[in-house]
Amino acid sequence: MSEPIRILLVDDQPLFRGAIAALLARQPDMEVVGEAENGLAGVEQARALRPDLVILDVEMPVMNGVEAVRLIREQVMDVKVIMLTVSDVEDHVLEALRNGAHGYLLKDLRPEQLYDMVRSVMRNETPISPGVAGRLLREIRQAGKPRVTSPAATTEQSVTRRELEILRLVAEGLSNKEIAKRLVITEGTVKNHVHNALEKLHMDNRIQAAAYVIRQGLGAPGSEPAGR
Repeated sequence: MSEPIRILLVDDQPLFRGAIAALLARQPDMEVVGEAENGLAGVEQARALRPDLVILDVEMPVMNGVEAVRLIREQVMDVKVIMLTVSDVEDHVLEALRNGAHGYLLKDLRPEQLYDMVRSVMRNETPISPGVAGRLLREIRQAGKPRVTSPAATTEQSVTRRELEILRLVAEGLSNKEIAKRLVITEGTVKNHVHNALEKLHMDNRIQAAAYVIRQGLGAPGSEPAGR
């Protein structure tokens, strides 16, 4: 049996923090190794405990979660960070993701969804609550199509039709498991396609890929790179 996922909880509400700890303790593949009540304490705990995953609130005293995720990712390079919050403000979402967060979840999710999201981020996916994903993608769409000057422009032609098809589904907010079911392929195949596409486009995560698909007008059939 593999080692459980070692989790640090950072939230300023003791009752909520205790409830999440109790829920996670029911899962044989998860272990809460520490708790902190504000962002600064969370950074210190992350540095001391070296957890696999930090579950981090946004609005906290002393230091908020958006700043804390930046410091955690700078100081504990291998740790994953999920924001778990009531805040769906676009600025918070975008800044947290820019600062290195691997996922952004709202506190209205069901326990089973939380378990799934924790496991998915450890598979290098980027879990986003559906409501947040919808707002984030609308924000990207409203920004319009920028002039393409990034390195991605030079490698677009190397993205295959299959990779682009999968990126479209990523942009819809689907997980690897959901994409695999939709396309009748294995999760491993989906993961490989996503990895290859991100490398070709010089991108770090699925959120960047979703933004690219929308901004470049590649979200509809018939928009594949020519010759693929």
